[in-house]
Amino acid sequence: MCGSFLDNRKGMELAHSLLLNEEALSHITEAKRAVFIFEWLRFLDKVLITANKADVKEKQKLLVEQLMALISSSPGPPTRKLLAKNLALIYSIGDTFTVFQTLDKCNEIIRSKDDSAAYLPTKLFTVQGSVPCRRAERVSETPVHQHNQDTFWLHSVLPISRQGMIRVAEHPQAGSDAPPHSFLSVITTQTRLWIPFKSTIIEEEAVKGTAGLKGTAAVECVGTFYERMGRMLGSSFPETINNLLRALKSAEVAPSISRKYSCAQARAEILLSLQKVLSGLGGAAASSHRDIYKNTRSLLTDRSMAVRCAVAKCLLELQKEAVFIWTTELESLATLCFKALEGSTYDVRVAVSTLLGTVMATAIMPKQAAVMRQNVRRATLEEVLELMATGFLRGGSGFLKSGGEMLKGASVSREVRVGVTQAYVVFVKALGGQWLERNFGVFLSHLLELVAHPRAIHTHVEAVYSRRCVSFALRATLGGLLGEKAQIAAAKEICLAHVMVCALKELSSLIQSLSTTALPLVQEPSIALLDTVLSVLLHPSMAARLASAWCLRCLCVALPHQLTPLLDRCAEAIHTHTLKNSPEAMVVSIAEDLLRSAAQNSRLSLQRTQAGWLLLGALMTLGPALVRYHLPKMLLLWRNVFPRSQKELEAEKARGDSFSWQVTLEGRAGALCALEHDASSIYLRVPALECVPGPLPLGVSVIDASVALFGVVFPHVSFKHRFSYLRLQMLDHFAECIKQAKGVRQQAVQLNIFTAVLSALKGLAENKSGLGLEEVRKSALALVMGALDNPNPLLRCAAGEALGRMAQVVGEASFIARMAQHSFDKYERTPAVLVERVLLKSARDVVSRTGHSLALGCLHRYVGGMGSGQHLKTSVSILLALAQDATCHEVQVSVSCYLLLPVAQRLAWLSALKMFVLQTWALHSLALIVDSSGPMYRGYVEPTLSLVLTLLLCITPTHTAVHQCLGRCLGALITTVGPELQGNAASISTIRSSCLVGCAIMQDHSDSLVQAAAISCLQQLHMFAPRHVNLSSLVPSLCEHLCSSHLLLRRAAVACLRQMAQREAAEVCECARSLAGRAGEAKDASVISESGLEGVLFGMLDRETDRKLCSDIHDTLGHMITSLALNRLSHWLRLCKDVLAASTEVGGTLSSDSRRPLPHPRGDRDEEEEEDGERKEELDDDSMFTTLGQDESLKPSVAPRWATRVFAAECVCRIILLCRNSHAAHFDLAAAHLARSSDTHADFLVLHLSDLVRMAFMAAVDHSQQLRMAGLQTLQEIIREFSSVPDPEFPAHGILEQYQANVSAALRPAFSPDTPSDITAKACQVCSVWIGSGVVSDLSDLRRVHNLLVSSLDKLQTGKNSSSQLYSESALTMEKLALLKAWAQVFVVAMSTKQQAAAQVRPARAPAASDEDEEEEGSSETLPPDSLMALVQPELPSLSRLWLMLLRDHALLSLPPEFSSQLPADGGAFYTPESMETARAHYRSSWAPVLHAEALFLCSSEFDSIQDGPEGEKERLHLLLGQNRAPAHQSARSLGRSISIEFLCFPRAEEPVEDVMSCLLAVSSLLDSSGARGLIADDQLLAVELLNVLHRLLLTRDPVSVQLQVTAVVQKTIRAVQERLQRNSLSSPAEETEAEESELVPGRSLVFAALELLVFLLVRHLPRLKETEAHSPSDSQLQLSGDSSRVVAAAVSALAQLPPVCSAAGSMSILPTVLFLITGALKTILSSDPAKGSEQIQMQWRDLIRSALATVLEYSQPREGLDEVSFLSAVTHFLLLAGEELVGVSVLQNGCIQRFRHALTSDDAWTRARSCQLLLSVVQQSSRSLSVPYIHALAPMLVERLRSTEKPVPVEPAEVQAVQDTVTLLENLVDMAPEQNRVQLLALLVPTLVSYLQEEPGVSSRALHEFCLQRLMHTGPRHPEAFRKVMAAAPELKSRLQSAIHSSQKQSKGQSGRREQASAPSAPSIKLKTSFF
Repeated sequence: MCGSFLDNRKGMELAHSLLLNEEALSHITEAKRAVFIFEWLRFLDKVLITANKADVKEKQKLLVEQLMALISSSPGPPTRKLLAKNLALIYSIGDTFTVFQTLDKCNEIIRSKDDSAAYLPTKLFTVQGSVPCRRAERVSETPVHQHNQDTFWLHSVLPISRQGMIRVAEHPQAGSDAPPHSFLSVITTQTRLWIPFKSTIIEEEAVKGTAGLKGTAAVECVGTFYERMGRMLGSSFPETINNLLRALKSAEVAPSISRKYSCAQARAEILLSLQKVLSGLGGAAASSHRDIYKNTRSLLTDRSMAVRCAVAKCLLELQKEAVFIWTTELESLATLCFKALEGSTYDVRVAVSTLLGTVMATAIMPKQAAVMRQNVRRATLEEVLELMATGFLRGGSGFLKSGGEMLKGASVSREVRVGVTQAYVVFVKALGGQWLERNFGVFLSHLLELVAHPRAIHTHVEAVYSRRCVSFALRATLGGLLGEKAQIAAAKEICLAHVMVCALKELSSLIQSLSTTALPLVQEPSIALLDTVLSVLLHPSMAARLASAWCLRCLCVALPHQLTPLLDRCAEAIHTHTLKNSPEAMVVSIAEDLLRSAAQNSRLSLQRTQAGWLLLGALMTLGPALVRYHLPKMLLLWRNVFPRSQKELEAEKARGDSFSWQVTLEGRAGALCALEHDASSIYLRVPALECVPGPLPLGVSVIDASVALFGVVFPHVSFKHRFSYLRLQMLDHFAECIKQAKGVRQQAVQLNIFTAVLSALKGLAENKSGLGLEEVRKSALALVMGALDNPNPLLRCAAGEALGRMAQVVGEASFIARMAQHSFDKYERTPAVLVERVLLKSARDVVSRTGHSLALGCLHRYVGGMGSGQHLKTSVSILLALAQDATCHEVQVSVSCYLLLPVAQRLAWLSALKMFVLQTWALHSLALIVDSSGPMYRGYVEPTLSLVLTLLLCITPTHTAVHQCLGRCLGALITTVGPELQGNAASISTIRSSCLVGCAIMQDHSDSLVQAAAISCLQQLHMFAPRHVNLSSLVPSLCEHLCSSHLLLRRAAVACLRQMAQREAAEVCECARSLAGRAGEAKDASVISESGLEGVLFGMLDRETDRKLCSDIHDTLGHMITSLALNRLSHWLRLCKDVLAASTEVGGTLSSDSRRPLPHPRGDRDEEEEEDGERKEELDDDSMFTTLGQDESLKPSVAPRWATRVFAAECVCRIILLCRNSHAAHFDLAAAHLARSSDTHADFLVLHLSDLVRMAFMAAVDHSQQLRMAGLQTLQEIIREFSSVPDPEFPAHGILEQYQANVSAALRPAFSPDTPSDITAKACQVCSVWIGSGVVSDLSDLRRVHNLLVSSLDKLQTGKNSSSQLYSESALTMEKLALLKAWAQVFVVAMSTKQQAAAQVRPARAPAASDEDEEEEGSSETLPPDSLMALVQPELPSLSRLWLMLLRDHALLSLPPEFSSQLPADGGAFYTPESMETARAHYRSSWAPVLHAEALFLCSSEFDSIQDGPEGEKERLHLLLGQNRAPAHQSARSLGRSISIEFLCFPRAEEPVEDVMSCLLAVSSLLDSSGARGLIADDQLLAVELLNVLHRLLLTRDPVSVQLQVTAVVQKTIRAVQERLQRNSLSSPAEETEAEESELVPGRSLVFAALELLVFLLVRHLPRLKETEAHSPSDSQLQLSGDSSRVVAAAVSALAQLPPVCSAAGSMSILPTVLFLITGALKTILSSDPAKGSEQIQMQWRDLIRSALATVLEYSQPREGLDEVSFLSAVTHFLLLAGEELVGVSVLQNGCIQRFRHALTSDDAWTRARSCQLLLSVVQQSSRSLSVPYIHALAPMLVERLRSTEKPVPVEPAEVQAVQDTVTLLENLVDMAPEQNRVQLLALLVPTLVSYLQEEPGVSSRALHEFCLQRLMHTGPRHPEAFRKVMAAAPELKSRLQSAIHSSQKQSKGQSGRREQASAPSAPSIKLKTSFF
């Protein structure tokens, strides 16, 4: 196969030309030509549309000739389809002069009977199932007369390939007595074999061969011509149609089955061509309509399923213009359709049901043109429904069935009923939703009569299937065609009909889809929905009772507030107490009463037992949080069901009463949840693929349950010791059951057993357990291997899967190798003798090989590539050989000789063998191997891909199973190559091109699964090589598939769009819009409209029910919004508004509120007139709230449903979030107008604020509770983002002020008494955000929102377990806590507003106010600063009490699990024990704002509201703030009362920053009170713990707001300690020292904890503080932001408060650190560069720096105890970092010089030394204007000070250091001086240095002596000329210096030799090399 693979991309490039490159084609091998031609045709198809017409006309003749030549080359199905398309396209674009000649040629090919040798009728015989062999050998050399004439010989392994076929011919050596054609000739590439046979057995038959292929291509061309060109070919259509009909008749005549395949394929092709002819001609072909109908109608019952599909499509096209079909021929066509459904496949059912439903719909509502042309009688609805009912009830026989069969009650096949059911759906969809609304009553009654008819329910199985069919018809029509309003009306109709199972199931589905919008069904008394459904609970039928119960469940899920009333009604019906306690307790009580009273009344024992265990089973679904409280009772009930001892067991066995046994077994079955009538379906989770749980037939349900139970139990049966025989016994029992069963029952038993075994093996693999003993393996293996050869394909599939699972469970390499080798051996061939045995053996080989090929695939799948790698080569070679067995499909025919054999069963079995069965199984197994092998399969990609491409080109589309397997193989191959596909190597390019060609072939396939596989392959190609996938062609095809009737195809298209939208959303939408632009050009207009692809996806959300598909649509739209919403903001907002504007108009708040216009934003007339002028270009408020704002023609047929509108509201929130992270002008109206003026295409969110508010309002007042929740969330986001946006037209006003009335109107419905708790909770949150936003400027509006919160306070007064509550306790907890949280947030805002008003003065009114403005201000009710507090104040006492209760509950619920036993038994203030687990989440989301509010309230009232005295105050402080430790006797309740510190210790990552801030603000507020400060000061360990906790918090939380609040808490904590010290000093001054901290002990010292925290903060913002001078950057400047500056300032302020807290010793220990941090911070701040700011900012910064320096100078006035060094360091920082232009002020300069002078003359030597160092840094500044004044003022004083210390010589270290620093400073002055002035300076410095030299320095003076000598030796070489002059002027200095040098040299010579050697290199350093004297 590798040789046939395209080895490079050159061939593909040569194929890309307008004309076929015949020269290149001639040089290509035979195997590659088909791909080359197909690629050229693909290119031609794309280029012809865009090519210049002149170029096409120029080359048209040659193009036509090349294409016509290809017709004769036997092209494959994909090739001939493209060929026909291109040929028709050429004539559509170019000249049409020769079109009739080309058409005549095609007709001639169809009519011709080729007599050439190649196409003569040959006697052909092909053994189906034969496979290639390794060699060919002569079978018989015996003369013919020696053989038995009744038998013939045939080799079983004849090689059949393209090069050879089996022919019947005369033997060249046959004698005269041999009959003609008595030998079978096998022509191969190696030899010719002759096999004698009996001539009468094999019938002569003719096969077209390649002529048939040529004719098929011509038929394809003819059909495409007429489809494309239509009436342009009108004059030739009679001849063409007659020609096709004659060909159809000749294809029908099949004298033998050997031509069955080719004739069937020909008939299908001709019928499809006729369909295209009819489509193109339309009504012009009316004269031929009856001929076509007469010749095609009988083919509806053809044996070939492909023919049935084709004729149904042809008749569907015919009925559009042929009136007689739906008039006079209506009944006969219906009968034919019913017969066509007998034994049909899925494709046939789809095609026939579409035909039947469309014809019936046309009969009722025909086209107007057709009715006008003829005077016809239209059928009535009753007649049409009766006709369809005939098919459903009687099948294809209709009324003609014999009386005997009718009396026997022969059932209608399921295929017929399913097909008729689909026809009902097509019928209704064709008539439309409006027709269904008008005639729903008739349609519903008809369907219900069907399911009630005796013929539909004469057996239980038939009844179940009939109910499912009717339920499907109802769901498919009502669920998709009707809007929410019509669905509600339909639900009313169903209720009034009072029907049983089907009606109840459809009612359940309608209620589920309507969700909370189904409320009118319950509220309207005329419907009596609840009474109707509840009445069915007493129906004698179990199915009806279960359907009624399921309907009630759906009602409670959709309308949760109905749950409590329904529970009460059901409890009353059981004659027990009503719901007084929790629902769970009631259910347990009822179940217990039923089970205990079951034995008291034998008449009701069985029913009570069933009901009791049903209730307990439902209770178990609530989870452990609710069940554990009732577990003791339930365990007791379970224990009482089973015998407790052996004695009771024996007594039970002796019981003989059957009824007693029935009750006992029923009880145990209920205890094990295994009821026969599966009533548990009403409370268990519904399977993923079902919307309504429907009971299967009883036998099927029991078998399914048994199989599932076996799969669970078997893995847990121990295989050790004495239990090992149990598994073996089970498997042996299975084998015995299979042996005992016979016939069809044996296959059914075997299939059930294999399902159970597969389930068990799967369980073993999941549990990682083994089979156990070797005997168990052998038994299981024997069971599996025997089924691999079973004729039943399902059994072979199960056996293959079981073998793979077994290999996975065993996991031994030897076992895997043995199983693989066994499958390999099955492909060895053995000769056969008799032809009968040969054929049977061949058929058995097909069965065996299919089973073993699947076994190979499953082995690789479950073992994996690594575990089966050694078998990969062999497996691939075998499967590739099997897959190409039937490569030459056109020359292979079915077995014919068995038609004349008398054994009918044998004939039926052999004729059932399909040609492509083996190929399908082999390809499927190959796909499994490719998928599981991964990269290990890379070496086999080329041959496999070549095979896939070859088969795709030559296999006819009717063999969809083969194409589906090829699609799976191609997808697996693409995954195997993976990212390599984006490479540019020749081999990779070839693989990529081949994959694209394969995808193109599958895209044009008619089967939906194949098309879905093609999309999946293209999706993978796009993932691995996106630039090689052409989106311009892929996206339009995906858009067309979005309207497909096949779910898998829609799902694949959306999944592919989802992936592409992640990276290329703009390109995808652009391609879709281009499709919408050219949609009108084609007949089948595209679904893409002006709204684009996103509009189509929104529309799909209203129709689709598949969860996966809807999820992918959501993701796709989400990706599009993320990528495109900001660039097309108006488009997306308009799209969301159109979706949200849908209304049901069925009463309630929506229709009334949405109809009233929004209140005007402002009240004056001028503004109203301006707004009216602006609205001229827009819709008015009423229309925007109630309509879509579009033309009626653009409205969807079904209004968007509530789920779609919820998603639209979520999209609006997502758009707001995107704008938040984008341009700031989105939330700045002035900036948006400015940007809009410069760029007219710019769009910003603030310009659409009106639309945003309207969308939120529409959603918030809708019927749907989910939509109301989404609307409130949207409104909350709008308030948060736009509350701070000012209105540029009205200064001092916000842009949201104009919508105050709208917001309050949107919130009002959420506080009604019947509103669900979650809606009210969300509304409370919106209220708090709205009030806290500061937008409300009108007191009346504020009162309206405030009153909403006040009205809800009554709910807080009701206790737990109230009899009037409609929702669960958890829901009430959520609502109450949300209300308390909202009040807390409002109170926090009120306190903040009050404090700001007290701290600030209200700004004066602008002087330019006009009289009208004054009148307006006087007339409106302004909002005083304390108005909000005035509204909140009356409720504070009760709120404070409730807040504390909430905080206590939260503290208890936050305890570790080990303290759960000490929690209150009756729950908390707002939760019950049963709802404790769910309540925790509600408390976590509410406690933080409540804590802040409670802290503010207690501090504002100074704890005056506490009635229990100091103990109560202390308890509340401990609750809010915390306590260090608790005594040993305290309980968990005491340990839990520490909220703030507990939370700050371990804040989880998912905790919002707002909660952290609320907690810190609460602590800060508490510390504002003297009581809290006293508590924390008295308990110093608590304060230390608080600071340590805050330090840990800073390590995990980075926001600056948190850091600022932490520093505030630190300052207040230090203040608390300071106040305690002051109190102690006043009360007992003698104890002051003891109270102060003198030692900094980690963990116990408050000063240490505070210092640690503050150091962390400073280093975080000033990283240079932790860098050494050598490593610190010198030229880089650190820019501090405003927030960072505030944090640093707060930290420095806190640092300054630490020393007073310490004792004198402690203060001295921390003072260096404090000073270092403060000066470091000062340095960093002064280093900031204000150059980036404006001139005004620079001037402000300069003034601040000057004032800061003046303050430092003032504080540093010389006085006793002043730390001069610290202040001088601060002054130096100003001088070094501030700059001359900032501090070059004489007053400041003189002050700085005075501070230096005072320090330099200090008596403290260390002060003088440090001052010299600081002065040195000043004089080294580059700015001489800054340093020169200090040099002139201080240098003389330094020299005088230095000379004054010559006598006596300093010996103290401090004095020596001061001299050294002075000398260093003077040396730098010498270096800085000009050359002409250095002699004078050296004349001052050198004598002083020489004076410190001594002839024999002592120990104390040696340091100064050596320092001065080194400085002299350094100064001399540095300034040689000046130094010579100084030394020459003073000879005494020279002698003293020389003496000091000699003394130093002598001292160095006296050292040891090692030291001399070590110091030898440095000796010359002190030797004068130059004479300076």
